[in-house]
Amino acid sequence: EERAAHHHDHFHSIFPDTNWKSAVEHGAKKLYISQPYLTQLIGRIEKKLGTKIINRDERPYTLTPAGLIYYQYLENVSYNKQQLGRKLEAYTHPDQQIIKIGILESLGTYLLPEILPQFLQENPNVKIQLFENFPRENERRLLNGELDCYIGQTPEALDSSLDVVAGGEERYYVVISPVSPYYQAGKFILNSDELDLKEVLQEPLVLSSPGSAIRHQVNGLFQRLRLEKNIVMESNSIITATNLAIHGVGITISSASIIRRMEQTPINLLPLDRKLMDVVFFIASKSGEKSPALENLISIFQTTHLQAKIG
Repeated sequence: EERAAHHHDHFHSIFPDTNWKSAVEHGAKKLYISQPYLTQLIGRIEKKLGTKIINRDERPYTLTPAGLIYYQYLENVSYNKQQLGRKLEAYTHPDQQIIKIGILESLGTYLLPEILPQFLQENPNVKIQLFENFPRENERRLLNGELDCYIGQTPEALDSSLDVVAGGEERYYVVISPVSPYYQAGKFILNSDELDLKEVLQEPLVLSSPGSAIRHQVNGLFQRLRLEKNIVMESNSIITATNLAIHGVGITISSASIIRRMEQTPINLLPLDRKLMDVVFFIASKSGEKSPALENLISIFQTTHLQAKIG
């Protein structure tokens, strides 16, 4: 049943727009099971539920409303099984050490490839589990012992009881698209004094949501400049916010590690003075004795030159 649910997104390729018998034969081949077994399986499920899960009367074949509910149930079963296996790994594989890392997804896409390959090569018996949450949630989980370490930005805001090691920094820019009145054709990275920052920041803004690390920094920037924010859109993802700004929805403030992964298109980048927005990478862990593997991870983080910049 879970194997069938796994293919829900490809439902029409499994059950193509042919007669029902041919569709079931095709579906069985896709799922690597026999046609009689698939027919019996669908029948058993529908008998158990007391309702049809596949609409056979119309083409293309679709899940019925009850079928969608059942599919969502199977998704939850599959997810919970994966989570159970994850939690039991420390007991099912006692010879394998597990390090649980909390990190913001957008930050992890840049930082983790810089540090994990070397770490895993030096520690082949260690398995990494990633928990991609907002900064406050990662900090809470670390303090509660649910994480071994937390990688983030701006360590000044962290709980003072944590051990914090800094390991690099990155540059932030105001992203200006060609539809902005401040856009300067034929240029890419502007001089920081080329535009009046206060004037530019009064343009409509596309920002990451309030729980993100960069939004915390942006809020502080606006407070220091004594400006009100004119927000037209917010996103849980700084990647989405940056892409929207690049395509003219509004301006945004984004990091070098995010911007340099975007599709090249005409934009201006106005560098922010580090005195206004200074972003430092850190790895935090609970105070006290640490495993050799965790100590090694912290050492690699500290010695890797994490300098995200453009140009």
